[in-house]
Amino acid sequence: MNNAVAGFSKLSKKEKINWIANEYFSNPDEAQNIIRNYWNSDEKLQQLHDEFIENTITNLYIPLGVAPNFLINGKYKTIPMAIEESSVVAAASKAAKYWSTRGGFKTTIINTEKIGQVHFIYNGDAEKLKIFFDEVKSKFFSETQNITKNMQQRGGGILDIKLKDKRSLLENYYQLHATFETKDSMGANFINSCLEQFASTLKEEAQNSDLLKNNEKLEVIMSILSNYVPNCLVRAEVSCPIEDLAEKHITNPQEFAERFVQAVQIAEVEPFRAVTHNKGIMNGVDAVVLATGNDFRAIEAGVHAYASKNGQYASLSHAKIENGIFTFWLEIPLALGTVGGLTSLHPLVKLCLDILEKPSAPELMEIVAVAGLAQNFAALRSLTTTGIQEGHMKMHLNNIINQFEATEEERHLIKMHFKKTAVSHSAVVDFIENLRK
Repeated sequence: MNNAVAGFSKLSKKEKINWIANEYFSNPDEAQNIIRNYWNSDEKLQQLHDEFIENTITNLYIPLGVAPNFLINGKYKTIPMAIEESSVVAAASKAAKYWSTRGGFKTTIINTEKIGQVHFIYNGDAEKLKIFFDEVKSKFFSETQNITKNMQQRGGGILDIKLKDKRSLLENYYQLHATFETKDSMGANFINSCLEQFASTLKEEAQNSDLLKNNEKLEVIMSILSNYVPNCLVRAEVSCPIEDLAEKHITNPQEFAERFVQAVQIAEVEPFRAVTHNKGIMNGVDAVVLATGNDFRAIEAGVHAYASKNGQYASLSHAKIENGIFTFWLEIPLALGTVGGLTSLHPLVKLCLDILEKPSAPELMEIVAVAGLAQNFAALRSLTTTGIQEGHMKMHLNNIINQFEATEEERHLIKMHFKKTAVSHSAVVDFIENLRK
């Protein structure tokens, strides 16, 4: 392709697919068949999916699995997880079962505050701006009443609005920093609507203010929520006497507990390890966030910012041994919703929320945090005992077998062979090639 395409968004779905197939593939018919094979046979349901985004041509399937036996605050949960990576659901399930006999997971909602900001430039007297803000602050609340009315009826709304002087970071830079409670909705549209009204009120009041002279310029740059929500926090933890940690691969619980704590401490001080450590947590977090129709990119951005809050990227989870008790926990920011967006549109998302027994947003925060902690525990248990590859590569075996389109007989022989043999891609390939000779 050497030229830009004009009017692509105005083409029909069929025309878009024809253009892509003919432009990029030596066998256009084969490409079109692959695209069509992933359409839903229910035309109405497919249209629903088509309208989630723009320029839709087909669906990309991600497996949806479930991890049972999660004992959370004394109640069992089966957690839906949407993810393409081998071993994640298995590891979560194994960790859930392990802790179900050791007291289960305990969770605490620390806060549910969300944040939005109006960013503006002001080149006048800072003291006058502060006086002006104090005078007009009540109008930010009154002039958003039509937006906040329904949210207030559900117990949410605008919590506070502050003027922040950010000139140490950027010349003449200020913010209106607002905090919100959005109850069971993630609240992005609500927050952004409030912020845009704040901006409109700010500009209008500044223009009409006797306090701010005409030569003092106030210019709104943008109004937008923040996905960094350090005060929308949930804590998840597990704990038990050290001797209760014993199992098949943990024959010396004291040694295991000490190695586990040291592994976490390494992630607390070494960013190269912390990134992979936290990625493992997010394997669990993202899988549940995606299954429940929430914005995993926003969660990722906010969580990793939180991991850097002390000036260096560090572990999100922590562990300790105190008075013979092993404790493992994490605190993460999670701005989630169980109403609005895909939660009311996507049939599988609704199904997943039903599996979770229709949780509130705070309850979903707890479930997601637990999934992250379970995933992290499973990874660290493997790393400090048998090693990460033993379990992972056995789960990866299916992917290799499918890649070579093994027959049922071949599949059986391959799995029997690798029950007692280390799995690697090259070893599996060699075995298949010899089998086929």
